[in-house]
Amino acid sequence: MEKPWFLTLWCVIAAFGSYACMYGFRKPFTAGSYTGAELFPHLKTWLVTAQVLGYTLSKFIGIKVVSEMPPARRAPAFLALIACAELALVCFALTPPPFNAAWLFLNGLSLGLVFGLVLGFVEGRRMTEVFVAGLCASFILADGVSKSAGAWLLALGFSERWMPGAAGMIFAGPLVVFVWMLRQIPAPSGADVTARSARAPMTGRERLAMLQRHGFGLFAIVTAYLLVTVLRSIRADFAPEIWSGLGLTGQPAVFTYSETWVALGVVLVNGSLVLVRDNRRAFFGGLGLSLAGLGAGLLAIAAKRAGAVGPFPFMVLLGVALYVPYVAVHTTLFERLIALTRERGNLGYLMYLADAIGYLGYAAVVLAQSAMASKANFLAVFLDTTTWLLGAALCAMFTARVLFARRLPKPREAQGVPVAGLDIAQ
Repeated sequence: MEKPWFLTLWCVIAAFGSYACMYGFRKPFTAGSYTGAELFPHLKTWLVTAQVLGYTLSKFIGIKVVSEMPPARRAPAFLALIACAELALVCFALTPPPFNAAWLFLNGLSLGLVFGLVLGFVEGRRMTEVFVAGLCASFILADGVSKSAGAWLLALGFSERWMPGAAGMIFAGPLVVFVWMLRQIPAPSGADVTARSARAPMTGRERLAMLQRHGFGLFAIVTAYLLVTVLRSIRADFAPEIWSGLGLTGQPAVFTYSETWVALGVVLVNGSLVLVRDNRRAFFGGLGLSLAGLGAGLLAIAAKRAGAVGPFPFMVLLGVALYVPYVAVHTTLFERLIALTRERGNLGYLMYLADAIGYLGYAAVVLAQSAMASKANFLAVFLDTTTWLLGAALCAMFTARVLFARRLPKPREAQGVPVAGLDIAQ
């Protein structure tokens, strides 16, 4: 891997493939309707809720586990978690409803730690935005692909209970190959460390110290991230209901087609920040892209209400609008904040802090709206909810922009005045 272009391609493929295959163990079950059991008319909502609760709990666990994990243990931990998730899906098939929801809780508990393990292989490098954009493209595209796989298995005659486990087996072989690829990625070079700072496991005291130094700005970013997480998760988990409301039914491939365009747009937008070498400019550029994405989402909803955009373009535009700020947090904001301030730590800590709050919010929404999927006009409820939450996220991200502009002022070196206490990598 001596050639930079080959290393870049290898890292993108490994990160994309490994996390995309993980989705094959997490999302295919959402392609089912689970409406056949008369005693449990809202069974799908409870299944989604159970998995989200497990996923949420794993994010809180990951704040400690992922931030402290040594590099050598990442790949074995990844494979062990996937094995536990597949076993839970088999037990899901063997257990009658609604008790099988408990197995989806364990499935989510296992899979929630995977993202931080993959992230650890590719952070702290000059090309991290490209690597993580590829990683994030996996959960945009794989969401649709996994649903299409689930719908395909249902069409072949698999029951809704056995379909999730069967889908997992399809993705198991490729996943092992991609995890092997992750293990071959070399440590960051000296030039990477100079540009982005060294990354290291963190102690509890170091995690608390970072939070105390940047707490208000991080809180604003995490608030916006929470709201976007809620929206993108609702859009993903209830995609069949949304597409039905838009007038498109019986087209399993539509999940993949729409998310392919979303992934392409988001990767191009967010990955472009790798061209900005100055960490401060890239950090504030990420905040600017996030604000633009949130504003574009509001415009897409206004166009849909006015009848100016069709179902497919609307879902693509809304997907891009939601994922641009969501992915910016992964690719740029936290990565460049560490590089800019030269904090001792790692990206996994900040991402799991944000994810823990984000998924906690989504779990609360699902619990509060346990019957939302059964609404007579689900699309109208979705559009109203999205409008309010996008507006609130826009305000939160703008607040973060103001707070960090005060916290991290432009360096005065260009004016001949040295700035102490802030080592900014150029």
